[in-house]
Amino acid sequence: MSVSISAIQAARIRLAPLLAPTPLRSYRELDEAIDHDVRIFVKHENFQPTGSFKVRNGLSFMTALPDEARVRGVVAATRGNHGLGIAYAGRAFGVRATICVPLGNNPDKNAGMRALGARVIEEGRDYDEAVEVAERIRKEEGATLAHSTNNEQIIAGAGTLSLELLEQEPEIDAMVIAVGGGSQAVGALTVFRAMRPAAKVYGVQAAGAAASHDAWHARQHVKLDRADTFADGLATRSSYEMTFPALLEGLADFITVTDAEIADAMRLLLRTTHTLVEPAGAAGLAGLLRLAPRVAGRRVGIVLSGANVDSATLQRVLSGQR
Repeated sequence: MSVSISAIQAARIRLAPLLAPTPLRSYRELDEAIDHDVRIFVKHENFQPTGSFKVRNGLSFMTALPDEARVRGVVAATRGNHGLGIAYAGRAFGVRATICVPLGNNPDKNAGMRALGARVIEEGRDYDEAVEVAERIRKEEGATLAHSTNNEQIIAGAGTLSLELLEQEPEIDAMVIAVGGGSQAVGALTVFRAMRPAAKVYGVQAAGAAASHDAWHARQHVKLDRADTFADGLATRSSYEMTFPALLEGLADFITVTDAEIADAMRLLLRTTHTLVEPAGAAGLAGLLRLAPRVAGRRVGIVLSGANVDSATLQRVLSGQR
């Protein structure tokens, strides 16, 4: 595994004074909508202070950063939630944060990062090109790169979610987890292998940005020319060095869902949980709707990983569009 259970447990200790546990809830209407006698447990990471589970990643990274690196500042690339997590952690610890986003990025997420005190640089056509911008700034300014996936402390932070979930529901049988870079899924695989080895983890990726899915099925790294999905948190074009081997070894299966299926899941979650979820945050449920016959009679967890949907996208979804 790219991260150890001890690293995740250590991150949990560091984060405990900084973040309250998020709720794990069941909703009868949601269970009935899925059918197949599946009992669904919903982890509400959309209630985090930045509206996303990635605040865990940012705080795990920042609390493990040496003092001399904090002085030089940090730089990250993001479509939004990772940047919000890094900006939040930077403000908490007085560390200068530079966040690189692609042109045309979610304006609400950009505004949120700036409100947290981050310098936001808009450059590149997508997330992968924003990573190149961040790497350039790392070299020019001596900042530490907080990669959204290829960093042990980032993945350890994501793993605290699954540690917390198992404390809340020790008898969980399976998780269906959306994959962008894969930190959340790898965190779950590491925790379950150590503490709930019979539980299965299923990966879900957007059909228009399916690099990790395609790599998993091909059994080798894949890099695509484009990522075409309205779920910006999943809009990556490649599999990643630190997460791909663990996904390859540990996932029970890896499927894709369309943007239309994600939009349907957003509407279903709004109706049954009465909480706001962004497209990437609904992908786990979209995957579960596909996988329901295979997990019939099981206790299955999904993660509402974020709530940061811009108003234009939300209006389209509520009007019945993708």
